[in-house]
Amino acid sequence: MNIVIRQEQEKDISTIYSVVKLAFEKVEHSDGDEQNLVNRLRNSEAFIPELSLVAELDGEIVGHILFTKIKICENISLALGPLSVVPELHGKGIGGKLIIKGHEIAKNLGFGSVIVLGHPAYYPRFGYVPASNWGIKAPFEVPDECFMAMELIEGSLKSVSGIVQYAKEFFER
Repeated sequence: MNIVIRQEQEKDISTIYSVVKLAFEKVEHSDGDEQNLVNRLRNSEAFIPELSLVAELDGEIVGHILFTKIKICENISLALGPLSVVPELHGKGIGGKLIIKGHEIAKNLGFGSVIVLGHPAYYPRFGYVPASNWGIKAPFEVPDECFMAMELIEGSLKSVSGIVQYAKEFFER
């Protein structure tokens, strides 16, 4: 399977909307708004064009990942999410390719860490551990094992702790 990971382009926006909607349609812990969240974040100050990536299979977009700026106290970090892969291609490594490429680009852009609210059996394989290990907390109630962080640059979270400040678009509908 030849998957190409690339930065989203304007012509991809409606396809990304459909892919994200489809990916979260039957997810237990979804609010059904992820596709709209992507659009809101794309128009926010937290958006980083280089970190909105698509996965293509035979020229067709089958996945998307978004990393946006967040703050932990006064420290800038990134939020990973949403990560979307069309359901019929789950388990094929597409999400992992998106995560790894996103991490690579983020590190090259000078970002030192990433926070994710996600499945505790999935994200640890990419280096994520509970954010509480650094004293980092979510601004909402969430199980500790689901709120994770990772250092893209070793030691980047060493003296960072506090409550994550997400872009306001995360809380709008």
